[in-house]
Amino acid sequence: MTRRATLGTALAGTAALWPGLRARAAGSKTLTIGVCSDFSGVYSDIGGKTSVACVHQAIEDFGAAAKGYDIRVIQGDHQNKPDVGAGLARQWFDNGVDMLIDVPNSAVGLAIASVAAEKNKTYINSNSASSLLTGKRCNAQTVHWTYDTYMLSHSTGGAMVANGGKSWFFITANYAFGQLLRDQTSAVVKAAGGTVVGDVAYPFPQTTDFSSFLLQAQSSGAQVLGLANAGKDTVNSIKQAHQFGITQSGMKIAGLLIYINDVHGMGLEIAEGLVLTESFYWNMNDHTRAFTKRVLPKTPTNYPSMAQAGCYSGTLHFLKAVDVIGVPAAASGASVVAQMKRMPTSDDAFGQCYIREDGRFMCPSFLFRVKKPGESSIPWDYYDLLHTTPAVQTFAPVATEGCPLVKA
Repeated sequence: MTRRATLGTALAGTAALWPGLRARAAGSKTLTIGVCSDFSGVYSDIGGKTSVACVHQAIEDFGAAAKGYDIRVIQGDHQNKPDVGAGLARQWFDNGVDMLIDVPNSAVGLAIASVAAEKNKTYINSNSASSLLTGKRCNAQTVHWTYDTYMLSHSTGGAMVANGGKSWFFITANYAFGQLLRDQTSAVVKAAGGTVVGDVAYPFPQTTDFSSFLLQAQSSGAQVLGLANAGKDTVNSIKQAHQFGITQSGMKIAGLLIYINDVHGMGLEIAEGLVLTESFYWNMNDHTRAFTKRVLPKTPTNYPSMAQAGCYSGTLHFLKAVDVIGVPAAASGASVVAQMKRMPTSDDAFGQCYIREDGRFMCPSFLFRVKKPGESSIPWDYYDLLHTTPAVQTFAPVATEGCPLVKA
């Protein structure tokens, strides 16, 4: 199919919704939320249907029905193509969607941020990693929830260097996310006196066989294999590294973005001992367990990742902000986001947090070690907590990011 035909196919599935979305009677409390995600590709386990379930859970926990709200949720697959994602966002916003959320894939995420600014619509990104969303590409309509490349490079990358991993070889998904994660982690390694001995970038999302890249990494003599990728690519990379005996030979793997869903896909026999960073873990405390217990009936085979929990948290805070300023004001994304920044966030997934002036959701990050099989006592009980980093240290200082919203 041509790219134009692909875009047309992606948009056709929501065309029937437009007549209903366009009409919002004066005084009504009708809102529409669009979940733009990967429903069929490498990021479907960390986004997709579970992100939609978490949005619905936020609507329930907000008490929408009791407060007289009619909140509709629609979904669309961006197919990991920036033009498809941007086209979907533009058509949604033009036809009554009040807020767009999720968006795994940084190239797609950045493209949609531009559309949100152009259309002045609320955009909550919980599933792209690029720190550019709150840096040079920030805008008044966008909030970046959950995590970013700065957090991952400094937490996981910094921990690996501190434990003796001074020489690195990177396998990098060749698009905005992978490139930025590799570059920021390389800077952390070099600042600590380490070296980068090699890097290979692979075509994304076409690659499933990582054997040649893994052999290059093994022959480099590097102490650490840095995986600047995510989702099924990370799972396949680690599984194939295990098959080649790379970890048994003494090379350590730094999975710079690993979700609990990835650990589940690998199994503890392969994933045990991996060190990773997340901002949410379902079994962290009574509140995270309570949230997970409520959402699991909607998604019984897939526990929420940090990004999916971010869809819950971001949606809930959006609804609280709209409840303050009123539904008519929700037509302006800048007005909604300004109110979201004025209010502290509070929910069972992330606890008490806040949104910085550049649109960065400020939450702690947690460094985990994956348990051995015998250490896991219940389903999806996979992590031991190694270290907690407070929010102000988790993300880059606001003055260094170049966001035009930040006053000198």
